[in-house]
Amino acid sequence: MASPAKDLGPVLDKDGVRLTVDDAIATVTLTNPAKRNAQSPALWRALAEAGRLLPGTVRVVVLRAEGKSFSAGLDRQAFTPEGFDGEPSFLDLARGGDAELDAAIAEYQEAFTWWRRSDIVSVAAVQGHAIGAGFQLALACDLRVVADDVQFAMRETSLGLVPDLTGTHPLVGLVGYARALEICVTGRFVTAEESVATGLANLAVPADQLDDAVRDLTSALLAADRNAVVETKALLRGALDRDYESQRAAERAAQARRLRDLAGIGD
Repeated sequence: MASPAKDLGPVLDKDGVRLTVDDAIATVTLTNPAKRNAQSPALWRALAEAGRLLPGTVRVVVLRAEGKSFSAGLDRQAFTPEGFDGEPSFLDLARGGDAELDAAIAEYQEAFTWWRRSDIVSVAAVQGHAIGAGFQLALACDLRVVADDVQFAMRETSLGLVPDLTGTHPLVGLVGYARALEICVTGRFVTAEESVATGLANLAVPADQLDDAVRDLTSALLAADRNAVVETKALLRGALDRDYESQRAAERAAQARRLRDLAGIGD
């Protein structure tokens, strides 16, 4: 992908993650194309920090990656006895107690949880390989625009592991249980065409049009009233956990808040 046209000073730039903010739009970029943006605990901490650093002006967050691949997944160095410098290896974590292991995984997951906050809409621009942790990072976003060369794959089972970076819930919600199971267990590639057909991606475009397509989508998202977007996102996020009558009630309550707000009447 080409670099954004506007050269803004980064709010954050470390461990393979760069955050820039232009008023209502924040861009989080994976910046280690030489390693196909392979992921590590340090990168996850930087992603979590990016979420905490978002100013209140931000309405849309774009997630993108430099190079030919979005993210090739977990850096295999994690599975070596030495692990990463200054980090406990995964083997060391496995030898620890259950509480310590659970806490470590929960900390890693924080890099993937903030993208669906109700006050923002997140858009992943995905090209090339998005494997394992890379696939789950794309799934963490609200929307996905993909290049026609995209190849999603969930390869954790081939390593004797399970997808544990929050990707299973959105994957089942998008493509259904049976297809999600087949994708995860076989580890096969999911192409751009299948991604759009199954609802995994909102739009697929030629690779050289990815930036423009994301820019157009971002403009359309920003054209809507911010408070209405926040309420609508919360309604849709909660729909699967509510029955029909509860969803009707939630719609009424949300609309009442919007009407009072538009009329200048407080709660």
